[in-house]
Amino acid sequence: MRVTAAFCRLLCLEGVSVRAVVFGADRVVVHVALRRRWLVCPLCSYSTRSRENAQGHESVWRHLDLGVWRLEIRARLRRLACPVHGVRVEGVPFARAGAKLTRDLDDLIAWQATKTDKTTITSLLRIDWHTVGRAVARVGDEHLDDSRLEDLFDIGIDEISWRSGHHFLTLVTDHRAGKIVWGGVGKAAKTADAFFADLDPPDPAGGAVAVATDDEHDAPISAGPITDTPDDKTPLAAVGPRASKLEVISMDMGPGYALSARRNAPQAVICIDPYHVVQLANRALDEVRRSYWNQLRDTDKLGDAKRFKDARWALLKNPADHTDTQAATLRKLRNAGGDVWRAYTLKEALRGIFARGLSVEDVTVLLERFCSRAARSRMPAFVRLGKTIRKHTTGILAAIRTRINNARVEALNNRARLITRRAYGFHSPEAALALIHLTCGPITLTLPHEKHA
Repeated sequence: MRVTAAFCRLLCLEGVSVRAVVFGADRVVVHVALRRRWLVCPLCSYSTRSRENAQGHESVWRHLDLGVWRLEIRARLRRLACPVHGVRVEGVPFARAGAKLTRDLDDLIAWQATKTDKTTITSLLRIDWHTVGRAVARVGDEHLDDSRLEDLFDIGIDEISWRSGHHFLTLVTDHRAGKIVWGGVGKAAKTADAFFADLDPPDPAGGAVAVATDDEHDAPISAGPITDTPDDKTPLAAVGPRASKLEVISMDMGPGYALSARRNAPQAVICIDPYHVVQLANRALDEVRRSYWNQLRDTDKLGDAKRFKDARWALLKNPADHTDTQAATLRKLRNAGGDVWRAYTLKEALRGIFARGLSVEDVTVLLERFCSRAARSRMPAFVRLGKTIRKHTTGILAAIRTRINNARVEALNNRARLITRRAYGFHSPEAALALIHLTCGPITLTLPHEKHA
């Protein structure tokens, strides 16, 4: 078998013929020619048989390494005049537009980026740091199509911090598929509005549908006074065809996401995640603990203050997870009594309300009792907590009734946080979002050997 024929089968490059193979000191250079006669625009599907001119040099692409040698693909291409994009060098079937890497190498880099950090990839594949980011972006842009936003019924909206300095990303999760389907920069209502804009892009010919809500749906939609309208109801507007399919939207108690959801999908039931309710109770308990600790320091009881500082995790952890030392600390706090112990019992009472097996009616009664106890506690942190829970009771009960919360959303967000920490080289939110979509989104990456099997 000739060397050219062997490399033609070895490389598995679509639509090319191997013309020559040159072995160098550290690389193998394969010269190829396109078999097709039609010239194809690299940015669209336009094709033509007439060429503008020919390149005066060869284009070079990096391919999968051949053992210890770098493998380069070279071809002399033609130029065409696209009516949309102007004069362009023709596209090739084995590489993405504007890339200096073949599709197989792009896919391998993207797959490795979902498993390990960039430094490992650069050392293993002998590429630079920025090449990894560009390859991830190319693969993500190609695979992340508009179909992922079809047939969304139950979604969750939450934010993560992707770098220090209050930089946030808003992520939208499909509860039924268990995938992150959309991401945007920021965590305000404007970011959620951007999601609904992508869900139903403006159509010059129309296409929006008016969604009427009745009294049965008006009640669970409201999660608190989040608008400035006198009757606390967001005025109805035309709703896009995809947004009109949304049945449930789970979120935390921030007003921004709820405002956007009521404006863009008024028929959807807003569910307030119980996890975030208990999280607020933990923060209120920690505020009471810090206040008491500061009182001990101000009264020159430094020894007691130092011992009490170690009680934080005994108070915040679930009792079933306590170590022997933490259990002993909790017993001492119970014997001492005071605001700290009363705050702890309130926190545990609230956590018990969301235990399995309780009906919506039971939770309704217990939440009312808790809010009453919190209002009478004379602890400012828990008085505020009670007011917040009263304001969002409807959304909390909706989460109990529909059994939809942000548990799956939080699990995917933890994976997204792990990705951003592991990569530690992202300087733009777009790069972080691309990798999150590849790892937690509706994209199945295929390795080169699986694709050509």
